[in-house]
Amino acid sequence: MKTAVMWAMYGTGFTFLMTTLGAGLVFFVRKTDNSTTQRVFLGFAAGIMLAASVWSLLMPSIEQARQSGMLGFIPAGIGLMGGAFFLFIMDRLITRIYKISNNGNDNLKHVPKKLKRTTMLITAVTLHNIPEGMAVGLSFAMAANSMGEISACSTALALAIGIGIQNFPEGAAVSLPLNQEGLSNAKSFALGSLSGFVEPVFGVLTVLVASQVQNLMPWLLAFAAGAMIYVVVEELIPEANSDSQSHLGTLGIIVGFLIMMVLDVALG
Repeated sequence: MKTAVMWAMYGTGFTFLMTTLGAGLVFFVRKTDNSTTQRVFLGFAAGIMLAASVWSLLMPSIEQARQSGMLGFIPAGIGLMGGAFFLFIMDRLITRIYKISNNGNDNLKHVPKKLKRTTMLITAVTLHNIPEGMAVGLSFAMAANSMGEISACSTALALAIGIGIQNFPEGAAVSLPLNQEGLSNAKSFALGSLSGFVEPVFGVLTVLVASQVQNLMPWLLAFAAGAMIYVVVEELIPEANSDSQSHLGTLGIIVGFLIMMVLDVALG
């Protein structure tokens, strides 16, 4: 068991590192108060999250459900709705907490709007990283338990590399929009990096309770997809297309979607 846990830490540690490197782009991209630039970055984040929801989460959820003998659309559909409802409740809760903390004064409406978008963006990407960390952790644990068999090690390594490369633009998709919305480089980087920290945490936890968790994977994958789709549709796309230069926000969405789709399909 100790060896399996160590291998899981190595695998998920790499994927976390890639998220951190992606978040580090915030130090190299010039911050600007230009609203058009902000919308391009929000659109880019939306495109990445939409593609990741489909190819990294929903499709694996359906496939894993079928392998378990279930109808693929059942956990995918229920999990999707559950994730979206969870973010809907969080949306309302954040607004409620803000009003209470300001004695019911909601005159500065842009403040809770940014607060909601920031919180929901981080939450959605973090939820997405949980099942990915679980998958990598299980894969490396199985490789360790097979006494280093070449085929098992190759499978685990390929999965970690694939998810790690995907995590690079996802880290940027968190840190860059946060930075453009006013957070400092350091804070944007820290939040982008921390969104991936759940991968080693849940990767190790999954190894410790593997038999109880594995059957939940299709549901967890779809739950994360629902959360991501909700924040994209509710917060990112409307903001990316809110002025006369909306075509630039749309271009950001398409570019982000294309990059993530290519990574998911090529490395899947």
